Amino acid sequence: MAKPADKRARTKPRQFEISAESSMQHLRVFHDVARALTSTLKLETILTAIMEQMANFFGPETWSLLMLDEEAAQLNYVIAVGENSESLKGLHIKLGEGIAGWVAQTGTPLVIPDVENDPHFSALAHSLPDFPIRSIACIPIRSEEKILGIIQLLNSKLDLMSPYSISFLHLLCDYAAIAIKNADSMERIHTLSITDDCTGLFNARHLYLLLEEEISKAEAVPLGEPQPEFCLVFFDLDHFKTVNDSYGHLAGSRLLAEVGGLIKKCLRPEDSGFRYGGDEFVLLLPGLDKQRGIAITQRIYERLRRKYFLEAEGISLRVRGSYGLATYPEDGDSIQSIIRSADTMMYEAKLTRDNIAVAGRGLLYERTPSPPVERYPRPELIGVGPSRSTSERALPAGAAAPPVSSAAARSRHHSPELEDEHQSPTPQD
Repeated sequence: MAKPADKRARTKPRQFEISAESSMQHLRVFHDVARALTSTLKLETILTAIMEQMANFFGPETWSLLMLDEEAAQLNYVIAVGENSESLKGLHIKLGEGIAGWVAQTGTPLVIPDVENDPHFSALAHSLPDFPIRSIACIPIRSEEKILGIIQLLNSKLDLMSPYSISFLHLLCDYAAIAIKNADSMERIHTLSITDDCTGLFNARHLYLLLEEEISKAEAVPLGEPQPEFCLVFFDLDHFKTVNDSYGHLAGSRLLAEVGGLIKKCLRPEDSGFRYGGDEFVLLLPGLDKQRGIAITQRIYERLRRKYFLEAEGISLRVRGSYGLATYPEDGDSIQSIIRSADTMMYEAKLTRDNIAVAGRGLLYERTPSPPVERYPRPELIGVGPSRSTSERALPAGAAAPPVSSAAARSRHHSPELEDEHQSPTPQD
C-alpha cells in the first residue's frame, strides 16, 4: 500500500522541476527582450530580438510580424522567417482579409492549436497543400486600444501550451508594442527637429546633413568612374516684404506655407525642399545634371507664377521668385562652395527678379524689373477680404529692390562657419 504513495511522492518533485525550468526559461526570455529594449532605439533590431525569442520558445515553422499602415488600411510584412518566408516579404494584406487581416480589424487574438479540429479553418489547411497549416497563433500588437500590428506563428507547439504560456505570448506582444511606440515617438521627435513648422519643408540644419551625405556618396566613387551629380537651387519670393506690409505677418506666414505645399507637389520622391530662412527656399535635386535640374526649376517657376495664393483669406495674390541653380561638382565640390554658387546665382536673378540664373550660363530669361506682388481680384472674391482698407492694400508702383552685385551676393556666405577647412571658396562670377 505504500508503493502508490511513494510513486506520488516521486512524481510531485518531477512536476515541480518542470514548472521551475519553464519559469526560468520565461525569465531568461524576458531578460533578453528587456535588454534589447534598453540597449537600442532601432525598431528593427528590437523587433527582431523579440521575434527570435518567440521562435526559440515556441518553435514555429514560420513566424512573421506585420505592421499596420493606417492610411492604406493594410498590413505590411516587416519580418518573415521560416519555410516559404521569402515569398511573404513585401506582401500586403488588406484589413479584414485572411486571418491576419481579421485579427487586425477586430483586435481579437486567434489561437488554434489544431486546425483539423476547427471547422472554420480546416478548409484553409487543405487549401494550401504546399504548406500544410496545423496550428495558428495570430496575436494583435496593441497600445492604448490602438492596433499597431500583428504577430503570427504557424505550426508551433500550441497543442502543448498552457494558458500560462498563452499569457506569455501576449506579454511578448506587449513588449513589441512598447518598442513600436518608442520608435514612433523618436521618429516624431526627429521629424520635428528637421522640419520647418511654418512650411512643412525641411529646415536649414537638415540641408547641411543631406548635402554632407550626397557629397560623401560622390567621394566614395572609385577614381575613373563617373562622379554622381546633383543640383542645388536657391530661390526667394520677390517683394515678400510688401505682402507683410500690406496684409500683415499672419498672411505672410500663410503665403510661405502655401509656397511650401507647392514645392512638395513639384518635387520627385528623391528630391528635398527646405526653408532656408525668411522667404528663402532651397531645393536639393540628387542625381540630376544641370539641364535636368533646370527643367525641374522651370516647372516650379511656372507653377509659382500661375498660382493664386491666399484665396482662403479672401485675397488673390500672384507672386514671383528669383532662382539660382548650381551643379555639383561642376560649380562647387564642397558644401560651402556649392551653396555659395547657388546663392550667388539667386542674387544674379534678383537683378531683374522673376528669373532663373544658372551657374556658368547666366540668366535664362530677358526681363525688365517686375512689379511688386500683384493682386488679382476675381468676381467671387469681390467684397471678401481682410479688414484693411483699399488704400492700405495698394502696392507701391515700381517698388523694385536695388540691384545686388555678384560680390555682395558672394559675401553673404563668406564666413568662418561656412569655410571648408580643406579647400578655399570657389565663388562663381
